[in-house]
Amino acid sequence: MQVDYIIVGLGLAGLAFTKELDNNKKSFIVFEDNSQNSSIVAGGMYNPVILKRFTPVWNAIEQLEIAVPFYAKLEKQFNKKYNFPVNIYRIFKSVEEQNNWFIACDNPLLSNYMVPQIINKKFEGVLADNGFGKLTNTGRIDTKSLLEDYKSYLADRNLLKNESFDYDELKINDDNVAYKNIKAAKIIFCEGFGSTKNPFFNYLPMQEAKGELIIIHSPKLNVDFLIKASVFVLPLGNNYFKVGATFNWKDKTNLPTEEGKRELTTKLESFIIVPYTIIEHTAGIRPTVKDRRPLVGKHPIHQNLAILNGLGTRGVMIAPIAAKALYNYLEENVALDNEISIARFQ
Repeated sequence: MQVDYIIVGLGLAGLAFTKELDNNKKSFIVFEDNSQNSSIVAGGMYNPVILKRFTPVWNAIEQLEIAVPFYAKLEKQFNKKYNFPVNIYRIFKSVEEQNNWFIACDNPLLSNYMVPQIINKKFEGVLADNGFGKLTNTGRIDTKSLLEDYKSYLADRNLLKNESFDYDELKINDDNVAYKNIKAAKIIFCEGFGSTKNPFFNYLPMQEAKGELIIIHSPKLNVDFLIKASVFVLPLGNNYFKVGATFNWKDKTNLPTEEGKRELTTKLESFIIVPYTIIEHTAGIRPTVKDRRPLVGKHPIHQNLAILNGLGTRGVMIAPIAAKALYNYLEENVALDNEISIARFQ
């Protein structure tokens, strides 16, 4: 088999890059062993504001300008809804936070998202003595449904191999790579946390953070917006909510834990005071980087090996723009921004 690209990994990074290939009529084959599920268990929110400090997310406006149309095209392709706009209500802990909110509202980068007023409305079961700050033009991507549909789409076209990639089988030549019976001009690794086992890119400073989430059912919690406090409470419809997330820098397994569940429920019950039932408990490893920037670029020696990784907690926003940057770099020789290029670690 002869293709332009081999892609290893089909989370949001792999999906976004294969869409670039599809859009430019490049041939490819994808290897996915379902060992990494951070994209599937993610909250999937897009929001340009860091809600701890009310400051702009790095490059957020540029990211959203590409990400929103990107997901709209996928919705049209599969005739299915993945983008669910949802406002965010940030619970204020103090008057000082209220003041900081108003200061941040004056930032021109955030003025289209942050509402310059305090929301004092009471909602049954929600403790918010100091009121809320409201964010608009935000939402969530149903990453689980999107990835399931996209994998089915690739499988139907015989473009998906559900198997682990064996690095020892990769033969690197001057102008191509060969893997078993497949030859390709280039190979792109989009493995998330799995890249720590990749002998070609494991030198990069990945700081993996395990995250756990729960889905709850709470009939008396009638809110149609995301509540952000010590954890987020994201409405899924019919009084189901996703609650998350933990950060664990030591545990590198995908297994949910009792410790993680206790942390989530303890924080949840500090501001939600109506009954709920836990329906599901999941975990995944976020592929984060110390400087909170993605890992994009070519191997320093093997120029036909490249990586797209390190999307961290904002993968739905970063994946489309980072994939486009990598494609333009590889195919059009457009230089990568220094902030995302892996050359910063060489």
